[in-house]
Amino acid sequence: MSKLKYKRILLKLSGEALAGSSEFGIDVSEAESIASRIKEIHEMDVEVAIVIGAGNIWRGKQGLDRGMDRATADHMGMLGTVINAMVLMDALERTGVYTRVQSAIEMRAVAEPYIRRRAIRHLEKGRVVIFGAGTGNPYFSTDTAAALRAMEIDADVVIKATKVDGVYDSDPIKNPNAKKFDKLNYIDLLNRRLGVMDSTAISLCMDNDLPILVLNLWDRHQLLNAIRGEKAGTLVSA
Repeated sequence: MSKLKYKRILLKLSGEALAGSSEFGIDVSEAESIASRIKEIHEMDVEVAIVIGAGNIWRGKQGLDRGMDRATADHMGMLGTVINAMVLMDALERTGVYTRVQSAIEMRAVAEPYIRRRAIRHLEKGRVVIFGAGTGNPYFSTDTAAALRAMEIDADVVIKATKVDGVYDSDPIKNPNAKKFDKLNYIDLLNRRLGVMDSTAISLCMDNDLPILVLNLWDRHQLLNAIRGEKAGTLVSA
């Protein structure tokens, strides 16, 4: 096997990734599709950690628009991420990939508490680790949780999974002339406000020199190419 560019990755998934065409709720077949892609790289001896959002279950903006308390709305979203983590865990384990869910909010009946050293040990033993409940704090997105966990486990890269093949200067679905970037630096990503990740997550990666790779998870080749160090998606780095 050729030398891998990334040995340990943090994969950031949106909650909508589990929703399928309905864009809301959980489509088990979508979870199985994602699990099959993760299994492919796991079998290459890549250590995989995952952070998943909850936009398919709860969008806090709906509550905020009606006057809901921000902390309450955010905590509801955190609980939603644990549901999604359990769905993905089940899909992975049905493919034969041992998986652990760790939650930043203690709920021992369904998930381990987040313990950094235990998470690293799981990865070293070949288990996929899914981090649920964000950072455990309101006002922080799952993008920020992904950046934070990636640094805590000493990941080589944060891979932001989308349904487009990289970062564009405008929406490629609406604008057929949109320009794709093969590489960007953190400052350009912040200044252009391209909506890849929130500014807190990008700044955290920038301050700690952690690269971000944006790619299309639903392309059968992009994730594999990225792991092998071949051209894939858009790389954001210093």
